[in-house]
Amino acid sequence: PGASCLTRSQSHDIAELTGLGLRLADAAAEVTVAHFRAPDLVAANKEGDSGFDPVTVADRASEAAMRAILTAERPGDGIFGEEHENTESTSGLTWVLDPIDGTRAFISGLPLWGTLIALDDGKRGRIGIVDQPYIGERYVGIVDGPQTRAWMARGGLETPLQTRSGVSLGDATLFTTDPFLFEGAEYDAFVELRARARLTRFGTDCYAYALLAMGMIDLVVESGLQAYDIASHIPLIEAAGGRVTDWEGGDCRWGGRVVAAGSADLHAKTLDLLAKAG
Repeated sequence: PGASCLTRSQSHDIAELTGLGLRLADAAAEVTVAHFRAPDLVAANKEGDSGFDPVTVADRASEAAMRAILTAERPGDGIFGEEHENTESTSGLTWVLDPIDGTRAFISGLPLWGTLIALDDGKRGRIGIVDQPYIGERYVGIVDGPQTRAWMARGGLETPLQTRSGVSLGDATLFTTDPFLFEGAEYDAFVELRARARLTRFGTDCYAYALLAMGMIDLVVESGLQAYDIASHIPLIEAAGGRVTDWEGGDCRWGGRVVAAGSADLHAKTLDLLAKAG
């Protein structure tokens, strides 16, 4: 990682901003945990008759809680979220929020959803937080020169995170949320990748990226993501030693097709295979 882009004019050090991000996660958790597995939880469908994209009162209220803190304490910062109107940045910093990544899991009672919080300085993501408050796991990554680090907080303890390296594609564990994310040539490429990997699992939403940062798995490959789906994962995984790009090796922090890998070598081999497969 390069030197920090959080200048004095942008107001502030990475520790202060990380602390704020953790308070945002706390505020969201108060809402989400109260609604998780509640028998009266109702999911509305944002897509109407064209499909199923669920949203709940917990999604909207938890994002509103985070926005309220940012509006009060960082009025110059931008806010890019899934459930409410975006706010333009005047400070050069933008918070990217997904109050519940994995709403389908949330409404099914599956504890693999999470709250995603990222801070972007206009050039790259600097802070990434993946919070799963129901099981009490919080994953944090900071990309800021010598202060770069990643850790998991659980039960009052912090454990450093390190991605797994030295793994060949043939020995790799591959995750994606749903094979139906891919269409046409993308699907063919994913099938080829799946055939080469040792083990493939589905359905873990944001938790797959946390497992990658922890060194438990080796690859996450997805398509059709929005900024709020991926922004937090990039600094988390990069701070833990991994690589995250689009399928062409470019910047994916505003969404699209994503390859996240535990090492630069596995990342390069995966990009090469996807390109050859179309």
